[in-house]
Amino acid sequence: MGQKTHPTGFRVGVIRSWSSTWFAGKKKEYAENVKEDDKIRKFVKKKLYAAGIAEVLIDRKAQNTTITLATAKPGIVVGRGGQGIDELKAEVSKYLGKPVVINVVEVARIDLSAQLVAEAAAQQLEKRIAFRRVMKQAMQRAMRAGAQGIKIMVSGRLGGAEIARSEWAKEGRIPLQTLRADVDFGFTEADTIMGKIGVKVWIFKGNLMPGEKADMNIKSKNSKESTGERFNGRRGKRRPVETK
Repeated sequence: MGQKTHPTGFRVGVIRSWSSTWFAGKKKEYAENVKEDDKIRKFVKKKLYAAGIAEVLIDRKAQNTTITLATAKPGIVVGRGGQGIDELKAEVSKYLGKPVVINVVEVARIDLSAQLVAEAAAQQLEKRIAFRRVMKQAMQRAMRAGAQGIKIMVSGRLGGAEIARSEWAKEGRIPLQTLRADVDFGFTEADTIMGKIGVKVWIFKGNLMPGEKADMNIKSKNSKESTGERFNGRRGKRRPVETK
């Protein structure tokens, strides 16, 4: 059996906060709230998938329910003159049977959001772009945006193969057991002709100091000049690149 730890759940209460914030006095109320949170996230994700929803935060206080949407394209969610947000609020309220308040927050750097990077990669895979090219481009964009490390894994019938397998690529460093390491994780599935392909993304943004929260210290990556050398062969020997 695989023994894996979810990067976000592992750091909840240390450098990350809960995605849902509320208190339930009774066991039945707790179960109903968890089920309702799942309904809200699935409904919003399905309706606003094109807007690039990175995270859905739910906050309950007394009888008030506040939903905060972190999106890459707030204009699609808000709409012209706020018409879109009003329609969404009415639909969610009707779907849940209770009034809700919806806030929209823009994602500062799209290429540093693991969920958005995973969804972008899945969309490319659905367009039948080679998976290795998709992984390489996603890593390059994330490193240029200031990530200190990124790992991306795709699983399924890659390239139309009859037997499913997993392929992964990594650049930089991804500390999986360091609690103060700000590691963002995202997962989605690509629906292709050959079946589903799972996409997982880990993005390391830097170590946090005591008292800091996640996403507060995005460090810029220093650009290094090329040394004019490259690897040659499996043993990692180097030879100078000939320039003409």
